[in-house]
Amino acid sequence: MSKPTVHVHEFTDRLTLADKLAHKVEALLKKGIAARGHAVIAVSGGTTPKAFFAVLARAQVDWSKVTVTLVDERWVPETSDRSNAALLRNFLLKQNAEAATFLPLYNGAKDPDAGSAALSKAIGALPTPFDVVVLGMGPDGHTASFFPGGNHLAQALDLKGKEPVISMTAKGAEEPRITLTLPRILDTEALFLHFEGDDKRKVFDEARDGGDYPIAAVLSQSKTPVDVYWSP
Repeated sequence: MSKPTVHVHEFTDRLTLADKLAHKVEALLKKGIAARGHAVIAVSGGTTPKAFFAVLARAQVDWSKVTVTLVDERWVPETSDRSNAALLRNFLLKQNAEAATFLPLYNGAKDPDAGSAALSKAIGALPTPFDVVVLGMGPDGHTASFFPGGNHLAQALDLKGKEPVISMTAKGAEEPRITLTLPRILDTEALFLHFEGDDKRKVFDEARDGGDYPIAAVLSQSKTPVDVYWSP
C-alpha cells in the first residue's frame, strides 16, 4: 500500500501565501482549460481564504470556461452573513472571475437532507476529476464539514462511499451543513489545504502524527497528494 503524500509549503506572511497559492491555482485552471476545454474548482469558505480569493479573482484565466463550487456550505440563504456563497460573491466571483459559472450548495430546500438529492445530481454532473480543490481547517481539526462528532461523519469519510454530498449536523457546526464527501474531494487533479496560525499548525502536526481529528482522514489517505499552504 502506498504511503500518503503531503507537501508542506511555509510562508512568512499571509499575503505572500495568498499570492503564491492564487498563482498556482491560476496555472492549474489554465492547464485544465487547455487540456479539456473547461476547468472545475471547489473552494472552502470562512475568513482565511479572503486574501487568496481577492488575488485569484484577478487571474488571467478564461473564467467563462471555469465552474466554481464550494467544498461545503452552511444551510442558510445568501442573504445571511454566514453564507459561504455570499463570501465567494464578495471576494472571488468579481473582476475577471465574475465570468465563471457558480454552482452553490444551498438550494432553498427546508434542510440539507431535503436538498441533498438535487445537489448530488448537480455535483455529480460536473466533469471529473476536478482540477483544483482547496480545503481549509478549523481549530478543532475539521475540514469541509467533517466536524468531530458529526452525525454523518463516518459516512462522509468512507472512501468507498458513492454519494458526492452529504448532510452534517454537529455541536461545533452551529447551522446544519451540506458537504462534499471525502471521495468526491479526493477526485481532483490537485488538492490543497490552506490554513494559518500557530494554533492550527499544532493541530495539523498532531493530526499528521495520528491524532484523532477529521483532517487526519485527508492527510493519511494515499489516493491524492496534498499540498499544504501555511503561514503563522
